[in-house]
Amino acid sequence: MRHFLRQCCRMKRLETQSNPVALSSSRRSRYTKVKDNRKHAIRGLWRRNGAFLARLTVEGMDGKKHVRWARLKAGTPAEAVEELKTLHVERRENCLRHIGRAPKLADAIAAYLESLAVSGARPATIRKLRCHLARWSEALGHWRLDQLRPYHVTGFLDGLKRDGLSGRTCNLYVISLRHVLKRARRDGFLKTLPTDDLPWERGETKARPLCTLADIEKVCAAGMTVSKNGQQLADYLRFLAFSGCREQEALRVHWADVDFERKLLTVGADGCSKNREARRVNFSPALESHLREMLNRRAPDSQWLFPSPQRGDADLPARTFRESLRLARQEAGLPSLGFHDTRHHFISYAVMSGVDFLTLARWVGHRDGGVLIGKVYGHLSNEHAQAQAQRLVFAPAVLPSAAASV
Repeated sequence: MRHFLRQCCRMKRLETQSNPVALSSSRRSRYTKVKDNRKHAIRGLWRRNGAFLARLTVEGMDGKKHVRWARLKAGTPAEAVEELKTLHVERRENCLRHIGRAPKLADAIAAYLESLAVSGARPATIRKLRCHLARWSEALGHWRLDQLRPYHVTGFLDGLKRDGLSGRTCNLYVISLRHVLKRARRDGFLKTLPTDDLPWERGETKARPLCTLADIEKVCAAGMTVSKNGQQLADYLRFLAFSGCREQEALRVHWADVDFERKLLTVGADGCSKNREARRVNFSPALESHLREMLNRRAPDSQWLFPSPQRGDADLPARTFRESLRLARQEAGLPSLGFHDTRHHFISYAVMSGVDFLTLARWVGHRDGGVLIGKVYGHLSNEHAQAQAQRLVFAPAVLPSAAASV
């Protein structure tokens, strides 16, 4: 029996020595220490399958210390030592890159959408983000965050453009993805974003035709005949045209926001305006006259300027007048007139009336002090600019004291 076991061990040893391929494959996945020029092992530096690995102790989400392996990009021991030193510096300065497997994009999107429920974002904003991110998740959700590359993103956008989506819509998709990636960077899964150097898609900027008061009145008259909500639609369109409000902002205005004594209209008092800031619009004669007419027709059981026709016993604001507008503008022969055209109407005629850009920006809720208004509507104040040009004199100014002494 002893002789039999000795022979078996001898045969196994000879088989292993005669098969160097099997020997190398068995050692291929082993961790081996990296040594310096003096044959001393470098602490925290290992090698496996031809790649350098750093062994670090990091603090986990539970506050406890954990050992993590970080794959290095180095190709030589000297480069690996330098990269290991960089990791130690990042750990000391609390900016250590993520070590380990990053979550997939689909999981990151799901976590981001879950956080939106308590972020205070508007329901309409959440719906748009869900729609955009669903397509990102379907196309690229199987990639891990640290594996995403710019060509993945550009390939997805090329597919959107082949489907006929505009450049502006493609930019909205990029913005949605960027929200998710920025959250991943804050969580430490990314150092740079694959969308950082991505250029914006250029879209066609068509000149918006000026909507006149006659056009608005024509649609209002048509609405009275084709819609059972014609009076409300007419009041709503005139209110937009005389106040410069956005579509959804106007629907949330209460009668308590209308101050006839001080001649002020407060927009966004509930904090749900676009900039989440309330603003005040001074009454113009047209706005004051229109609000007083609406006050005479006010529904006694509602606090809203535009109560819902289907509110029942509850006091709810109207959700939209889009269907009524569609019928009215079709009847009036103005199929392109939209609610935002009334805001354009307000700003255009305010500029042509000589209202300064700073005041106008405060009325319409622009926080840039009138820069955007100057870029978009500056050409409308050409007569004012010509009048100012006539005051320009290329001659030395005569001081009042000097003129008096003469």
